[in-house]
Amino acid sequence: MLMSSSAGSRAGAVKRVRRQLPTSPWLFAAPGLLIIGAFILYPFVSTLVNAFTDRRTLIPGEFVGLANFRELLHDDMFWIGLRNSTLYVLGVVPALVILPLLLALLVQKNIPGITFFRSAFYTPVVASIVVVGLIWVWLLDERGLVNSLLEAVGVGRIGFLSDQWLLLLSAMTVTVWKGLGYYMIIYLAALAGVPRELHEAAAVDGAGAVRRFLTVTVPAVRSTMALVGALSSVAAFKVFSEVYLMAGPSGGPAGEDTTLVMLVQRTGTGLTGRVGYASAISVVVFVVTVALMLLVLRADRRGSA
Repeated sequence: MLMSSSAGSRAGAVKRVRRQLPTSPWLFAAPGLLIIGAFILYPFVSTLVNAFTDRRTLIPGEFVGLANFRELLHDDMFWIGLRNSTLYVLGVVPALVILPLLLALLVQKNIPGITFFRSAFYTPVVASIVVVGLIWVWLLDERGLVNSLLEAVGVGRIGFLSDQWLLLLSAMTVTVWKGLGYYMIIYLAALAGVPRELHEAAAVDGAGAVRRFLTVTVPAVRSTMALVGALSSVAAFKVFSEVYLMAGPSGGPAGEDTTLVMLVQRTGTGLTGRVGYASAISVVVFVVTVALMLLVLRADRRGSA
């Protein structure tokens, strides 16, 4: 009797708690929806609306239609930024698709000390981009370590941070170096699902390491390569920190190293910032990044068909 009464009291308590809890799932989702609305949806809609106005930092704007986008077509700095951002994608994405895969194959082996190397390769990912940028500026400066070594061996000093194209190449190197560990982890997860029997069967058929890589590994991780390509394309086209830290706020010599996101920052900030015009550039960046993702994913679907 005591046991039955105790069980009944517990059941009654559970029913009372259930009646007190909110029954609508929207109440549980409300905190996340508020965060998304405040920090993602509202800025996106605000930027889209401002792109069709002449708003400035401290002055409410008026509707100007497509005037900002028409001005973009005649803005030399916009075309310079678009060129540099496109070159950045072409220079960074292939390296970030291939090199982390090779690195993942290397650290996948169970050999003594491999955990240390996995941690070492991943360390740049968690390092602050400001710290990373300053380290590379110190290395590549006219009086930095790299130029001192080049001068010591008789090559002479090289303007890594003063030449337009060398500065972009240096920033690309920093991006690839910092992203290797991140994409390596993604590839390691994909390689863990590749059956070992496929490699063993290819080895029995006489396939060497390169052939096994091309005929077994690459097809098995093709979808992951597409994912890495999409993620790295978006990140490369929206690059800001690396070039900004190495070139400075002005964008290098005569602004020739300015990227689109740097142009947004320089145009839309300050007491007299052209928020409407910067928003129009941001819309272009958004459209191009979405198009890049769709192209990469569509190419992956065609390759898998």
